[in-house]
Amino acid sequence: MAKNYFKFKQFTVQQEKAALKVSTDSCLFGAWIASQLQTINNKPQTILDIGTGTGLLMLMLAQISSALIDGIEIDKPSFEQAQENIAASPWKERLNLFNGDVKNFSFDKKYDFIISNPPFYEGNLKSVHQHINVAKHDAGLTLEELINTTDQNLTAEGSFAVLLPYHRTEEFISVVEKKNYYLAELVRVKQSFKHKYFRSILLFSRKQCDKKESLIIIREADDAYSPKFISLLKDYYLFL
Repeated sequence: MAKNYFKFKQFTVQQEKAALKVSTDSCLFGAWIASQLQTINNKPQTILDIGTGTGLLMLMLAQISSALIDGIEIDKPSFEQAQENIAASPWKERLNLFNGDVKNFSFDKKYDFIISNPPFYEGNLKSVHQHINVAKHDAGLTLEELINTTDQNLTAEGSFAVLLPYHRTEEFISVVEKKNYYLAELVRVKQSFKHKYFRSILLFSRKQCDKKESLIIIREADDAYSPKFISLLKDYYLFL
């Protein structure tokens, strides 16, 4: 059973009410995005997190960015949990959360950067609990709806990033390219050298660009975290 909380170096994520708990791959996604934002010259002033869950990604990016960060979460218990986590954080003045369906929600601005850890398992192994289906499956937001919503709320110069199951990577790239976006970076993720790819991190831009590709392996043969994983998570995980 997952713990009711996950403590990081600068914040704590309570998760007993949330449909989905903190996971290693979501932490990796947040840390990878944070590393990207630290290296670019034109840092985003506004960020939107679609499907906020516990608020984890908002908090991770707030730790390294001065941007105003909004989030939207359709599941009421998860929304309430994220609100509590944001209120307890050092960055609560820059974080704003909405409870609603992003497909028909009217934001008061467009965003320089949008992130999402969207529904994973289209039609597979659905839970008896509808709020978990919305959080974990396409019951609340399909990949096509995700890109349509992102397109509507992204600035003309904006970029967006998603975390996906590896088997849905090419499907999503195909959907996004029809909207005239360019794949800027593809990161394939493995649990270990002996495992197959299980996640992809994808970064898209409205501007034409050369695509970069890389690999992140979470654990070494001795089950220790890999140097790359440590370099990304060392500012967040307590014992790195």
